[in-house]
Amino acid sequence: MDTGSGKPPERPKRRSIRLREYDYSRSGAYFVTVCVVNRECLLGEIAGGAMLMNRYGLAAALTLEWLKDQYAYVDLDEWIVMPNHIHAIILINREDVGAVREPPVQGPQEKIKPLGSLIGAFKTVSSKRINQMRGTPGTMVWQRNYYEHVIRSENELESIRSYICHNPQGWLSDPENPHARSGSEGGGTGGSRTAPTGVQRGRRR
Repeated sequence: MDTGSGKPPERPKRRSIRLREYDYSRSGAYFVTVCVVNRECLLGEIAGGAMLMNRYGLAAALTLEWLKDQYAYVDLDEWIVMPNHIHAIILINREDVGAVREPPVQGPQEKIKPLGSLIGAFKTVSSKRINQMRGTPGTMVWQRNYYEHVIRSENELESIRSYICHNPQGWLSDPENPHARSGSEGGGTGGSRTAPTGVQRGRRR
């Protein structure tokens, strides 16, 4: 609603879901989930317990790969594109700073981006690619926030890897599935966002 002042109305403050005082640029493994706006099944569908990406899903997958190619200190472990979200284990290795694929003759050392900035880069690039395909420039593709979990042990890492690998098989009961209550398996045109307590997908590298 117009306030009459020429300024947009003030938005309600969003509660941060990041850990306070945690340095998200430090070396480590991070489990992240990024969801499509309004849980729209934009990226493909589940058929026979497998994820079938459409061209928008492929754009998201290629952008994940771009992320590790763009930043020398970033690597991908297990990841998957689902109908309306992506899961990924993102690895940050501070020791790889400066180990660029084609290093410049001179220049300052590459600055490590924190996890939030890396996710922001993924959203920006993938949104541009998807919107170019569907002719909807500037349209928001991803939800504003994202889920993250700092992986703190080898057992936890293996549990999350397994969770990601088997995510399509659990689509019928996945909280992110807008058709879960009706028992519909489809994903539209084209796992839960939380870490487990226990297609085309990425491989550990």
